[in-house]
Amino acid sequence: MPRKARINAPGALHHIIGRGIARRKIFKDDDDRENFLERLGHILTDGGTQCYAWALIPNHFHLLLRTGDIPIATVMRRLLTGYAVSFNRRHRRYGHLFQNRYKSILCQEDTYLAELVRYIHLNPLRARLVADIKALEAYPFCGHGTMLGKSDRPWQNTGHVLKRFAGQTRPARQLYRIFIEKGIRQGRRPDLTGGGLVRSAGGWAAVKALRKCGDYQKGDERILGDGEFVAEVLAQANEQMERKYCIQNRGVTFNTVVERVAGLLDMEASEVLSAGKQKRLVQARSLACFLAVEETNIRRPELARRFALTHRPSAWLSTGVGKLPLK
Repeated sequence: MPRKARINAPGALHHIIGRGIARRKIFKDDDDRENFLERLGHILTDGGTQCYAWALIPNHFHLLLRTGDIPIATVMRRLLTGYAVSFNRRHRRYGHLFQNRYKSILCQEDTYLAELVRYIHLNPLRARLVADIKALEAYPFCGHGTMLGKSDRPWQNTGHVLKRFAGQTRPARQLYRIFIEKGIRQGRRPDLTGGGLVRSAGGWAAVKALRKCGDYQKGDERILGDGEFVAEVLAQANEQMERKYCIQNRGVTFNTVVERVAGLLDMEASEVLSAGKQKRLVQARSLACFLAVEETNIRRPELARRFALTHRPSAWLSTGVGKLPLK
């Protein structure tokens, strides 16, 4: 049975799990780990992707990310490809480093954010990489120490998580530490490492109990959340796919967008692509960038090349003009 396509939902929370091929190590020493984290930090910052939790285990890793400007698939492709090439070169090896595709579970934030942070940050303890919870605080290759202010990873968003515990940092860290310690007794949490109805409900017994009450929830293996959340995510995903293929069938291209913008603003297409700081030209480029991303799925580096921009074109994408029809 073919695997379902990944769900690209801007602003969504994703639990990412990547494993080494044949369960082999993907981190052989601290230099490998720092290499991975340095790459991760640059890519997250560049794409406006938020990281709430992370942990590196010798043969796998966990990340809890919220997508920004760049789709999660692009973020992970850049991270894993770059790291694999570097790892192979450094250790004089060839071939694949990672096992199949990484696992990406789109998660319902209100229900699962804190639980996932706890699960991910306790991984080094469960893997016996550290002796106890005190040692976990000093372990440099997990986000737990950063949450407590013991280490500095500027790309990790600790504030978003801590504010769920208290409004001020110090009491929030104290409550967070207590919450983490309580999780040690829970052991492994298979319900937090995948999507689907059974995992979201907390087990098959819970699903059967719901059905006895006439409550039939919708599930999807790519999503961890209740039936209403799953249905909403799938509806949005289907809407995006239908819109994408509709646009493709109508033959909308980058040139179509430029010509449409030129017509709307009563100017030549060459003017839309021209440099200049005049208000009219800036408006034209902003509108063209916005529509090109929305209507043609053009990649931002290509968009920057077309407009001869020397920086990421994200600033052009919040024009406030809304979506205009492309006929």
